[in-house]
This record gives sequence, structure tokens and C-alpha cells, in this order.
Amino acid sequence: MNMNSTPRCRFCREPLRLTLVDLGTTPLANSYVPPEKMGTKDPVFPLHARVCSNCRLVQVDDVTTPDDIFSHYAYFSSFSKSWVEHAKRFAEMAKQRWHLGPDSLVVEIASNDGYLLQHFVKMGVPVLGVEPAANVAEVAVKNGVRTEVAFFGEETAKRLKAQGHAADLMVANNVFAHVPDINDFIEGFAVLLKPDGVISLEFPHLLQLVEHIQFDTIYHEHYSYLSLYAVEKILGAHGLKVFDITELPTHGGSLRVMATHKASSKHAEGEGLAKVRADEAKAGIGTDAFYAGFDPKVRAVREALLVFLRKAKAEGKRVAAYGAAAKGNTLLNYCGIGTDLIDYVVDLSPYKQNTALPGSRLPVYAPLKIEETKPDYVLILPWNIKDEIMEQMKGIRAWGGRFAIAIPTLTVLP
Repeated sequence: MNMNSTPRCRFCREPLRLTLVDLGTTPLANSYVPPEKMGTKDPVFPLHARVCSNCRLVQVDDVTTPDDIFSHYAYFSSFSKSWVEHAKRFAEMAKQRWHLGPDSLVVEIASNDGYLLQHFVKMGVPVLGVEPAANVAEVAVKNGVRTEVAFFGEETAKRLKAQGHAADLMVANNVFAHVPDINDFIEGFAVLLKPDGVISLEFPHLLQLVEHIQFDTIYHEHYSYLSLYAVEKILGAHGLKVFDITELPTHGGSLRVMATHKASSKHAEGEGLAKVRADEAKAGIGTDAFYAGFDPKVRAVREALLVFLRKAKAEGKRVAAYGAAAKGNTLLNYCGIGTDLIDYVVDLSPYKQNTALPGSRLPVYAPLKIEETKPDYVLILPWNIKDEIMEQMKGIRAWGGRFAIAIPTLTVLP
């Protein structure tokens, strides 16, 4: 998008005149700071989410290229046990529902470290992962998951099809939002999918983001924020149609949208599709009014968190954070929080430990640090897996430590 004029919608090219929320200027949410760069400043970019009045795609400005973000990536899906379990359940369902066997092919786009495809491999179903981050793909290959290092789009799809890799099932979990050229990306599915094949797309649902004030899921690496309303328009423009939807609790409320070629009559419409269409219509997702009140609610979240942290500081209490997650970086940087109010953050992933968070510069340690320093409060940044984290860190109660979350409202948990 041209930053000096009215930006245009990345799908339908309509000028974007409606704001969902302006989060100021922040660093890239996944650009963790290694020890050798501690003395340098983080580059910052505008983080402004806008709404297309035509197709209702919510999107942020392009401020950097996908190569900068995804060619070497710090996120490894397998570090969340609940996410690997979610993937296993999906694989078992898909094999049964779509009769997948040794003659089928499952292609996953942005297959990460093989967290999903490994389950198909174990069931004897052939797979191919397409993953742009070479460092992550390498882990998948070691785990026995055949992986192609590439960005996915029409060109990659044509090449794979020519090599005999037409797909019975194409899966894309939490990647649709990460794509700047949404038309090229979806055209790739239309090219590679067999005539009666199935596409399964999982993404956080915009309806949940707005209703539960999940503004921290907005960051530069997430170019788009998706409703069924917008997704049906995008898929339709590429000869694809939605035939069923499953609502999921993951990432604060997601949709699993199942689609196929418009010409296919093999897949009957499921009840889930009608329900989500009705939910969105009732909320007014096709109207400007639905988006208008979001910004003041976001400001109220910031105010409540700062009041809580300043009070803790004034009372001599210590606060640590759990989860060096991208969403946490959006929250901390929007609120202007640094080591003045939170001592450090811990994370299970060794790839993030011994770095600092971009912007806030909170140092990242292994979870053991909490046991060593015994903080009074642990602020859980990835609130979507708070139950998993609270179970893992339940030992903090031994010294009277308590958990807190900031979204949708500041809550200190018993």
C-alpha cells in the first residue's frame, strides 16, 4: 500500500477510508532482539487496521515484505501441546470424513515444523508441506514430513501440479491472515486442488476479535483480519465456494472454513455455514457501525492495564510476564510498557530465550526464572492458552503469586 495516499484494499482495490483501530508505530511483533543487537534501536512501522467498505476485509498497511518476516521464523507450532493435540484431532476427522488413504495427497500451506502433517504420515496418508521458513522446514523434514521450501501462490501451485502433486485435501491453518497478495494465494488453491478436493482454512474470526477486544492479535505479520463475509467474496472470485464451517475455540475464537471448487457437487452444505452467516448478519458485520466503537474500547484496556501495573509498582510488588508471543508484543508496545513495570518474560521456546522482546526490550528467560525470583503477579500474554499456562505454572501459588490477564478486561485470577 502507498503510505502517502489513501491505501487500497488488497483484495478488491477499493480505497480504505474506515479505521478499525490505530495502534501507533511499533516494531515487527516477531522480531526478537538477539544479544548482539541489544545496543541498536528497533525499526518501527505504523500499525493501523482499516476496513474495506466494499468487501469488509480488515487489513493493516504493508510495511515490510514477507521475506523479511517469514524466511527465518521464530514460531514453532510444536511448542504448544494444545495446538499439536488440536492438529491430531483434525487429521483423524479429515481422514474419516474425506476417505483419505495411501492414494490421497494432503498438502499443507505454511506447514511449519510438521506439527499437523506428522499425524497423516503416521496414518499412512501421503503428505507435502509447503513452508517458506527454511529453518522451520528443516525440523519438519527431520521429523519425516516431506516439505517444499517456498512461498505459496499461483506460480508455486502450477509448479507442484506439473510435478504431480494435485491435492485431495489442502490445509492452511493460521496463514490466510499472513498473506499480502491474497488473490495470488487463493488462486494457488484453485490451481492445485483436485476437482472434488477440499480446502480447510483456519483463521481467527473477526467477529470474536471485535466483540472480545482482541486488538493484540493485530500486528504487521497479520496482514488481514477475516470474517466469513469477506472470505466468501475472496474465494468466490477464484471459482471456489464454502460448503461447511466449524467454530473453534483456538486463538480466541476461530473458524475452520471448508471449501471446494464451485463446479463440484460432491460436498453438501453443512449447518455450520448457515449459523455463522446468521451470526455475522445479526452483528452487522457488513455495516460501518459494527467497526466504529472498537478504538475507544482498546484505549480502555490500555488504561486498565497501566493502572494495575503502576499500583503494583507503588506497592512494591513484582510483575513478570509469561509468553513471548506476538500478541504480547502488540499489547506491551501499544501500552508503552517496558522493564519499568514488568521485570521480564518467560517462554518455553529455546528459540526465544536469551533474546529481548522488540520495543519493550523485556528480557526472555526459561520458565524456571519465575521459580527463582518468585514474582507477586504473572501477567499471561497469550491469553488464548491461559489454562495450559496456569496448569504448567501452578507452583506460583506456593508463595502467594497470582496470574493476571489484560484482555478483554483486566482480571487477576484466583
